[in-house]
Amino acid sequence: MRKTHPLRRVVLAGAATVSGIVLLLSLKPGSDSGSEAVGGVAPGQSIGAQESAQGGAQAIGTGTFTGDAADTQYGPVQVRLTVSGGKITKAEAVQNPTGGQSTQINDNAIPKLNQAAVAAGSADIDAVSGATYTSTGYKQSLQSALDKAAAQGGGSAEGGAGGGAAQAQTVTGDVADTQYGPVQVQITVDGGKITKAEAVQTPTGGQSTQVTSNAVPKLNQAAVAAGTADIDAVSGATYTSAGYKQSLQSALDKVEPAGGGAEAGSGAEADAGAAPSPSAPADAGADAGAGAGQDAGGGVTNGTGTVTGEVVQTEYGPVQVRITMRDGEIVQAAAVQAPSGGRSTTVSNDAVPKLNQETVAAGSADIDAVSGATYTSAGYKESLQSALDQAGV
Repeated sequence: MRKTHPLRRVVLAGAATVSGIVLLLSLKPGSDSGSEAVGGVAPGQSIGAQESAQGGAQAIGTGTFTGDAADTQYGPVQVRLTVSGGKITKAEAVQNPTGGQSTQINDNAIPKLNQAAVAAGSADIDAVSGATYTSTGYKQSLQSALDKAAAQGGGSAEGGAGGGAAQAQTVTGDVADTQYGPVQVQITVDGGKITKAEAVQTPTGGQSTQVTSNAVPKLNQAAVAAGTADIDAVSGATYTSAGYKQSLQSALDKVEPAGGGAEAGSGAEADAGAAPSPSAPADAGADAGAGAGQDAGGGVTNGTGTVTGEVVQTEYGPVQVRITMRDGEIVQAAAVQAPSGGRSTTVSNDAVPKLNQETVAAGSADIDAVSGATYTSAGYKESLQSALDQAGV
């Protein structure tokens, strides 16, 4: 019998193995990219667009939404979004790690993350090189803000369909510079009330971060509760409190009266005048047709509006008073500025509420000075009279 050559056996075995593998591969079913696009997520398509195509999308709310703060190894990160027409039109970091090298890193990273959020329209953005922790916290808070926008979407859509619902306003006050850094406040006003207040900028670095972290939540809560800038300073945070109140008042000044434009066009302002004279409604209607508010010198029209008096310098600091009038009567008085620092804070915290109360009761600047606060009282009365003069009272 003839022997088979060993090398030949190896070659035959190898050829058989290759043939078997080729046969198996030819039997594997091909992937159906078309069905995957229909049943799954199409590349490059936003979540809202995907749901809309499937008929199950919820409208994304229009407005400003602040995500939950995300704690990172170097400090909290919190993102605020402005959404319009279902798209992110603005993104900003309300909080981010500061102090030492963190400030430098985030001054570079945050603008890039903001830009990426607007461009992507989602939280699916790349981390910034060298700012891994901040990027992670940013994305987490960004997603939280998007979730809130989606949750409010149904209500926003209904409000639009109703046609008469007043829109909530989000207004940012001017930056108030303090000895330890800038303070800037943003408020949301709905139905004529402050429903939310938050500090967009606050002093940071060193002890300021700790002081601010304690003071700002209390100031936010006080602003919502009071509905005005007439709130108490937080103990140990005098400068931040003063800056907060100043920026808060600036934001309140920017709030547009609810439904003012629509009422002027329809002549409803005549009814709101509440003048006893039979001819008053006709006059008010004429004013509305000619452009209501032309006689609103000092912010008061037909005895209704808000006026801020001039700043009066006293030995212990400036005093400035703002009054709100309705039908020719003072219904609210608040000190925009008052002496602060050291014992002045204690004195002002005691005196100003009393002066505010007396102003409303008297309806004029003829009020008594508060014992122990002679200079503040004198400055208050002078600024109050300035406000009344502007109102034409």
